[in-house]
Amino acid sequence: MASPRTFIFLCGLMAANLVGANFSPPAVLSLSPEIIKEKLAEKLKNRDAVNTLQQLPLLSTIHKEPASGIISRLVKSVLKHITQLNITSASILQLQVQPGAKDQELIVKVPLDLVAAFNTPLLKSFVEMHMQLEAETIIQVETSKAGHSHLVLSNCSDIRRSLHINLLKKYSFQVNSLANKVINLLAPALPKLVKSELCPIVKAAFEDMRVDFLNLVRVSISLNSNHLEFDILSSAIFSNAVHLILGAKLLNSEGKVTKWFNVSLVSLRMPTLYDVPFSLTVRKDVVKAAVAALLPPEEFMVLLESVLPDLDHLLKSSIKVISEKAADQLGPKQTVKILIQGTLDLLLDQNIARVAQEIVLLVFTTSEAKRPLLTLGIEATSEAQFYMEGHRLMLSFNKIRSDRIHLLNSGIGLFKPDILKNIITKILMSVLLPHENGKLRSGIPLSMVKALGFKEASSSVTKDALVITPTS
Repeated sequence: MASPRTFIFLCGLMAANLVGANFSPPAVLSLSPEIIKEKLAEKLKNRDAVNTLQQLPLLSTIHKEPASGIISRLVKSVLKHITQLNITSASILQLQVQPGAKDQELIVKVPLDLVAAFNTPLLKSFVEMHMQLEAETIIQVETSKAGHSHLVLSNCSDIRRSLHINLLKKYSFQVNSLANKVINLLAPALPKLVKSELCPIVKAAFEDMRVDFLNLVRVSISLNSNHLEFDILSSAIFSNAVHLILGAKLLNSEGKVTKWFNVSLVSLRMPTLYDVPFSLTVRKDVVKAAVAALLPPEEFMVLLESVLPDLDHLLKSSIKVISEKAADQLGPKQTVKILIQGTLDLLLDQNIARVAQEIVLLVFTTSEAKRPLLTLGIEATSEAQFYMEGHRLMLSFNKIRSDRIHLLNSGIGLFKPDILKNIITKILMSVLLPHENGKLRSGIPLSMVKALGFKEASSSVTKDALVITPTS
């Protein structure tokens, strides 16, 4: 097993260049700028950022602006004509998230639309000004000395160059002249106010969003009595998206970890998001372990005569071809016992999934018989179909094929077991397939889809992984 230091080093390599890397994580949650924009806007709303803008102390800030000489006298001469100066309307327009000039960064722009009003003895009504400006900040990947990389938000900047202030309507020459002087005083004061009052809220909202992403990743996924859990190993930004690189572990019903999924030496092909808001890419071995947890090794018996009389008759006829004496031993209550051996294997290709299983099938002459008449080892392959129903990942087996049949034990002498291939396939199709699909019927809950704001999702498979993307 690799040392913790080696593991951190590998995670760093993945974060630096995940696409085409020689190492692949157990899973990757890729988030488009659209998701970042929506979630950050939601957190700004929760933090009541608009109310902060409405409370900006414009007049007191102008009074405090450092000035000397002629400028100081000019400020005083303007402000003696102003009794109130307040924000009367404030809104945060649609955020913009776009690639930065450097690798591993995204630019976040927060456009503000404000209306301020002041009153003056020169006019009975308020003088209104329309103010537009933009707070800009950067999402970056920061790597600690220990090698852990995570998302951070840099300070707001470039506020002043985006500032536009205009009067909402024309007034008298004297009022217009006074208003222009007020605008000149607001031009340096307003960006400083936004930086000191709003930018801390933007940073806090970003932290809220980051914690939300961490929490939604860590939600335990139920697999009957087992659970699958993810955690964020590191973060990366490339191809206009944020990628959360995930580790995974499988836990039993007692909460003990039965399997860790760490870095693999097999490359994981990452899909490009394009117009997809997010994608969850889960490596093949993690998916295989999840399916195996839903279908653990087990055994069950079926009384064919009462459940599947046609197969009961066909089995007797098939054995009669081998030995009439053996067929005569089969009573009205002949029983088939099916043992699912070991762990199933998941085989993935582009848009194709199959499951390989090892099965032992025993034929008993009656339900009371202690020794089987026949014991067969079967290497079987089933077509597997992954699909989504709402927020649940579903899996069903459509067909099953007996690839190889081995005679393990026989009470009727040696024979080529392929003689029974037809009846064995029918038994597996009629007995095993419905049994396994019944266990898979509840699906795998993926609360992540709902937490990211989507009602539906779709799934697809590649040679390396299972990929979940939203459909609405």
